Amino acid sequence: MSYRGRFAPSPTGLLHPGSLVAAVGSWLCARHAGGQWLLRMEDIDPPREVPGSAAAILGALPALGLIADEPVVQQSSRIAAYDAAFEQLRDADRVFPCWCSRSDLVASGGMHHGGQCIAPRDASREPAWRIRVPTETIAFVDELQGPQQQDLRDAVGDFVIRRVEGFYSYQLACVVDDAWQGITQVVRGSDLLDSTPRQIWLQRCLGLPTPRYLHLPLVLDSEGRKLSKSEGSREINPHDPMPSLRHALTFLGITPDEMAIHPSELLDAALASFDPHRLTHCSDTVPLNLV
Repeated sequence: MSYRGRFAPSPTGLLHPGSLVAAVGSWLCARHAGGQWLLRMEDIDPPREVPGSAAAILGALPALGLIADEPVVQQSSRIAAYDAAFEQLRDADRVFPCWCSRSDLVASGGMHHGGQCIAPRDASREPAWRIRVPTETIAFVDELQGPQQQDLRDAVGDFVIRRVEGFYSYQLACVVDDAWQGITQVVRGSDLLDSTPRQIWLQRCLGLPTPRYLHLPLVLDSEGRKLSKSEGSREINPHDPMPSLRHALTFLGITPDEMAIHPSELLDAALASFDPHRLTHCSDTVPLNLV
């Protein structure tokens, strides 16, 4: 299969420097491989969605020179696919309903183990659904951060794939859509490195292929904290994209072309000398005062 990469933001705020680093990094990896770069809007958590942010993000990316090769996929239109994956797991007896409260989980050490709910069945309310996690170490090689491994049972326990409200988890939706879109390499921030073993386990349970993974370092503020929408980090200005693009390239370890005057020109110059193995590693990251 030819290379297919993606950028998959959530509509929980405007595009910010941390998200832009992930977008640029994934775009460069796709173009370097001569492959396709796709966009997916992960809008399956309505309570967290900020009205108008999806349209704002999708409007900002072309202004930054980041244009997808296929129409944008909205996860909110993919619920039937998640239903089918959930039924496949239920038919295989890999999931179970759970009525555990937070206090129940605290009493059991903060995580759910054992493959069945430890609270009494409560017919008056809907349960969450958890996937049974075995005592198994999931190991993989991240293409930037190196060998990784996680004992799922000790690290996360039986994790939720469908919430009480009926919303599917990020883990399940991401796995289903990466396979459906034919993604061959996932390039994203290292805040999701811990999610990768869970996603690999779900891929195995569903009989789906496992893509390669490359996790970029996080953009930090001047005090070493992760930049995020919730912390009020500076949004990207699509009407003046060049400073933000230069910041993103510099953070990734790429010297931006000072002569470039348009985003596409700046990105093409970066691509000409791009080597994914020379991207900034997490251990190389220093706080940047971008707020």
